[in-house]
Amino acid sequence: MTEPIKVDVHMHLYPSAESGAWWKSGYEIWEYGAKDGVRFSRSNGTVDEALLAMEKAGFQHGVAVNLLSVDLFRDEALAMLPQDVEAEERARAAAEIDASMAERFRASNRWLVDALAPIPRLTPYVGVDPWALSPGQNVEHLRDMAARGARGVKLHPVAQRFEPNDPRMRQVYAACEELGLVVLSHTGSAKGPMAFAEPRAFAPVLERHARLEVVLAHLGGGSWQQTVALAEAFPRVAFDLCEIIEWTGAPGAPTDEQLARMIQRIGPERVMLGTDFPWYDLDRTVELVMLLPLLSDAEKQGILGANAVRILNLPTNP
Repeated sequence: MTEPIKVDVHMHLYPSAESGAWWKSGYEIWEYGAKDGVRFSRSNGTVDEALLAMEKAGFQHGVAVNLLSVDLFRDEALAMLPQDVEAEERARAAAEIDASMAERFRASNRWLVDALAPIPRLTPYVGVDPWALSPGQNVEHLRDMAARGARGVKLHPVAQRFEPNDPRMRQVYAACEELGLVVLSHTGSAKGPMAFAEPRAFAPVLERHARLEVVLAHLGGGSWQQTVALAEAFPRVAFDLCEIIEWTGAPGAPTDEQLARMIQRIGPERVMLGTDFPWYDLDRTVELVMLLPLLSDAEKQGILGANAVRILNLPTNP
């Protein structure tokens, strides 16, 4: 039997193991509630680690998404300062970090596209944050990144504290439509009253930007019960199942059967495998997909990679 195509549409990469370890330790996963037996990866998300993980699990392609956030960038930069820095010097450093935030964002995206330029098995999606750059600056930067190889953008409305329909994002979405850039966004619950990334929060964007190619991650995360309605209203939207598939059975997550039924109602051909590497491992996620009930082997094999090749127009050569 021929091995199915395997594609990971949701990987995070970092320029150093230290940076990856910080992002993993600083990102709280709370919305599903407690669950015993969750298996986190030991990787820290360097490019070499990603390539080794892909080789081990037999993946032909991966999409590396750049999660950028003003708040998290600031926290990371401050965490990298020496522990014995005086309070006055730390305050001065914080001011310098804030003053250089726009360039830090641009530099992070440039690192990703340049690092992956010689690696055709990895496709870069760059980060966008309306708090870091003005709408015009974001569009200018996106044009530059697209010219250098970026094929999509990554949003995390919860970590970035903006609603998907924020007016500052309209020029960005229009530029993505023009440039053929996919928008891959986190979905899930947020602490507090704001529905930053609940599936229904994306409806106004999808109504306004009918040509926008959108992938909603985590199948709605902790707000998964909204996902089918949005999928039925907007049949062009695609989804990835990263993270939520590891948390099935938790208080705020679907059971395995509920997840499979949700995929059936959405249409298995619209769902793609993602891992959130380096939070979770590629081979483990493949195993969980193949263990899902109700779905046929053909539907599962589509989720493993063929759907991503078709939806995202990805190459499949090793």
